Amino acid sequence: MRMRKSYFISDVHFGLQEKEKESAKLNAMLSLLERIQEDGERLFLVGDILDFWMEYRHVVPKGHVRFFAALENLVLSGVKVTYLAGNHDFYLGRYFQESFGIETQYGQIEAQLHGKLFLMAHGDGIGRGDLGYKFFRSVVRNNFNLRLFRWIHPDWGVGLMSYLSRLSRRHTYSPTDYGEKERLIIYANELTEKTSFSYFVCGHRHVPKIHRLKNQQSFYVNLGTWIDETPTYGVFDGTAMAIRSAETHAVVFSENAKHGKAVSANPKA
Repeated sequence: MRMRKSYFISDVHFGLQEKEKESAKLNAMLSLLERIQEDGERLFLVGDILDFWMEYRHVVPKGHVRFFAALENLVLSGVKVTYLAGNHDFYLGRYFQESFGIETQYGQIEAQLHGKLFLMAHGDGIGRGDLGYKFFRSVVRNNFNLRLFRWIHPDWGVGLMSYLSRLSRRHTYSPTDYGEKERLIIYANELTEKTSFSYFVCGHRHVPKIHRLKNQQSFYVNLGTWIDETPTYGVFDGTAMAIRSAETHAVVFSENAKHGKAVSANPKA
């Protein structure tokens, strides 16, 4: 019997770009979800799937209907879906759980997948520094402020969330690859001193990568983004982790067991 796979997606930012690019992202996503339905066991949405989301008690922001329907079909097929909030997921509430059976989580989580320990976080506000964003997040997700927000008419509230989403992007987005000095890689290396894990999986930085950590046993995995030319996702087949193109499903990054390091592969291969 073939081992079923675990999939990981982050930073799609549905709703951010012009209509043509949004349509291309949606078609790639629907195709990927069909693929996951065929051989997947778990799907982890590792934050910022939508460019912004703030839940009202009785109102759902319009749009994303085909995507939500495909997620529901995936859950009904038996795939367990977990949505981990990112910095653009201001408040997930109960809608995803009650309407689609999707588990929602905040902060850092862990999962045992085929004997491997995965630590997962979107990547916002963890590790050292990033103080401006940490203050911003504490204000947006404050329970008192969330209650106040529900008194705002949805038309005004959605506009406010769109503005805050742009503000968050200006505070956090930088596509530069800092290598070993990357804040999230430093954080993952520090985690290896506290716990034994196989993979630290995140998004947020929009720089796809599989990077062997200093203990030579664990990997840092960044899932990349869907707002660039090569949208990417992660897949764990029970043995190794790979990052693939969401358009061609070709391997972009993989573990190289022979040489003991992570390597980049040609996405057009």
